[in-house]
Amino acid sequence: APVFVLWAVGRGDMSEQRAGPGAASVPPTGGGSGHVLSGPGPTASGSSSSTCSSAGSIASSSSGSAREGWLFKWTNYIKGYQRRWFVLSNGLLSYYRSKAEMRHTCRGTINLATANITVEDSCNFIISNGGAQTYHLKASSEVERQRWVTALELAKAKAVKMQAESDESGDEESPSQTDKTELQCTLRTLSSKVEDLSTCNDLIAKHGTALQRSLSELETLKLPAESNEKIKQVNERATLFRITSNAMINACRDFLMLAQMHSKKWQKTLQYERDQRIRLEETLEQLAKQHNHLERAFRGATVLPATTSGTGGVQKDLGGKGDLSDEDDENEFFDAPEIITMPESSGHKRTGSNLSGASADIILDEQYRLLPEDTKKEKRTRIPYKPNYSLNLWSIMKNCIGKELSKIPMPVNFNEPLSMLQRLTEDLEYHELLDRAATCESSLEQLCYVAAFTVSSYSTTIFRTSKPFNPLLGETFELDRLEESGYRSLCEQVSHHPPAAAHHTDSKHGWTLRQEIKITSKFRGKYLSIMPLGTIHCIFHTTGNHYTWKKVTTTVHNIIVGKLWIDQSGEIDIVNHKTGEKCNLKFVPYSYFSRDIARKVTGEVTDSSGKVRYVLLGTWDEKMDCFQVIQGSSNTENSAEVRMEENRVMLWKRNPLPKNAENMYYFSELALTLNAPEDGVAPTDSRLRPDQRLMENGRWDEANAEKQRLEEKQRTVRRRREAEAAKAAGEDGTVSDPYRALWFEKKIDPVTKEMTHTYKGGYWESKEKQDWSACPKIF
Repeated sequence: APVFVLWAVGRGDMSEQRAGPGAASVPPTGGGSGHVLSGPGPTASGSSSSTCSSAGSIASSSSGSAREGWLFKWTNYIKGYQRRWFVLSNGLLSYYRSKAEMRHTCRGTINLATANITVEDSCNFIISNGGAQTYHLKASSEVERQRWVTALELAKAKAVKMQAESDESGDEESPSQTDKTELQCTLRTLSSKVEDLSTCNDLIAKHGTALQRSLSELETLKLPAESNEKIKQVNERATLFRITSNAMINACRDFLMLAQMHSKKWQKTLQYERDQRIRLEETLEQLAKQHNHLERAFRGATVLPATTSGTGGVQKDLGGKGDLSDEDDENEFFDAPEIITMPESSGHKRTGSNLSGASADIILDEQYRLLPEDTKKEKRTRIPYKPNYSLNLWSIMKNCIGKELSKIPMPVNFNEPLSMLQRLTEDLEYHELLDRAATCESSLEQLCYVAAFTVSSYSTTIFRTSKPFNPLLGETFELDRLEESGYRSLCEQVSHHPPAAAHHTDSKHGWTLRQEIKITSKFRGKYLSIMPLGTIHCIFHTTGNHYTWKKVTTTVHNIIVGKLWIDQSGEIDIVNHKTGEKCNLKFVPYSYFSRDIARKVTGEVTDSSGKVRYVLLGTWDEKMDCFQVIQGSSNTENSAEVRMEENRVMLWKRNPLPKNAENMYYFSELALTLNAPEDGVAPTDSRLRPDQRLMENGRWDEANAEKQRLEEKQRTVRRRREAEAAKAAGEDGTVSDPYRALWFEKKIDPVTKEMTHTYKGGYWESKEKQDWSACPKIF
């Protein structure tokens, strides 16, 4: 399903590291076969210093970094390797064109926690975080290369450990002034105790001296020989006691001195980290302001004046492309911050980050009424153009780094006028692939079409970077295309924490598609990873073939500076549980140094014995082809497989976007029809959601107010439900979730053995009777 994302922060050296996919050059290899290091190499002091050579000697850092020095970085075939100043600190490897540039401009940073370190030859090594960033580096000697690699591996291990601890304990606040005062108080207490020990030591020495004097006087007396021996033993023990007490006092003083010395060091380190964080925030905010200023200046120089057309009013058709971004799932239990600024004039502008879109000068309500009436047979082909509302992006983003996205409140400015349930329904954009698969006599050919259908669901994400509305608990969405396309679909939000939606589709062409999708995500400042969880099932009625698969990971790059772009990466295993046949799809992550086409997908269809029968290739945003593989007979001498690549067959091709799609959130033809009002739907249907409808009509300030009202209403209902559950709790005190989905029931799936929500029936019968008495009033 299309995945829902938030703005991510990312910036590299634009002359060496592109902001988006495209062809790139690869540095010449040293001839040796690379191998990935599985652990640290020979130990090297992280703070040792040496003279910086022109190639890349390592220098100790006085600024608190673990390691810094000159290395050569591959740029392109024209410039080749260029000398750059690299700094390794806190699990991050950053580089600059010179040491002096550290004060104001960072050319690029890579997080070692998610990076792979590969050695190519005696002097070359590669650092990559899975495709988004790749540094080809070269040291002047093998010894220097090994020192860097060792330091990088140690820093990576530490960064991974710190990241795991951060995920478990959450975001920790920086030590405050109270912590500093408490530390100083502890040191004063220790100092006081040492002074007390010193006083006791003086008393011990004084009384010990008196004791020894008394014992010496006893020795001068005429006493039996045995008594003299005892007196000598007591005298020796008193001397040892005094020596021991002196040693104890000296050790305590050494401890206090070390504590005071390290306290100052810790305070300096802490203050340095605070200063670094403040400088980073100020730099990012300044970059965001500069970027916004440059875009405004550019638009002011290139936008053509508006023209008058007919009686429909004056409209502006701005052709610039823009990209919205979003986070995973907004949490309705937060209120969106009031940072939206309404435009002062009717002149509308578009920003490169697509926080505003082309708009019409006519009133949006009138524009909406000018659209053709929606009927079941005549679907609408346009929606009101996206208006221009400015938004202080930085005020939201600076508080988002490292947090779970479902905990971040977002205004509707980041949304598109569709719900997650409607976006999930967009999986059916290319339902014809399943219709065609249902007619296949060969299960292997059928598996090829199912694989193409799986890839096609990602085709809208290339431009559709806006966030859908997070559905309210109990919200539904139906899509009845039984007459036109032979299928009808139903979605329901079955859980709020974690957010989960169940989807069921039946087709009269002989197939059923069902799924329950939960989405987890993490925003790390430079990139955003979205991991959809849940299994998708496709069952063909005639043959009984039952296919299952899962989604891949989506990563979002570049937001504050540079164009936002999305990449899909990972593998999908589609399994036919009846025959044992499988298809393995690989979504190749984008790499700046790769010669492959961007957004590449490859796959192999294997039979139950594991032999390859078909090969699939293409891209997830354009098309997918396949060709057959003929397996040689095992009885003959030549049993090699024959790949019939010349007989390639196109399985799927993306439909072109409608005219002016850039002004309509890049909606496809299907997406344009999903929120069109329809009669007879359930009162919980997404089409009836008021804040979503207000946003579609361009009334975003009212939409934000309505969104806040709906969230508060849902909070109240949730608290009431939890209170009732607490009262009904058993003697053991356990409180179970009392909420039950209306049209889906939770049970163990017999195929995957997973707990999932499956359709239990009754919706379409209720629609036919128009009996919605069981539906809650969620709007």
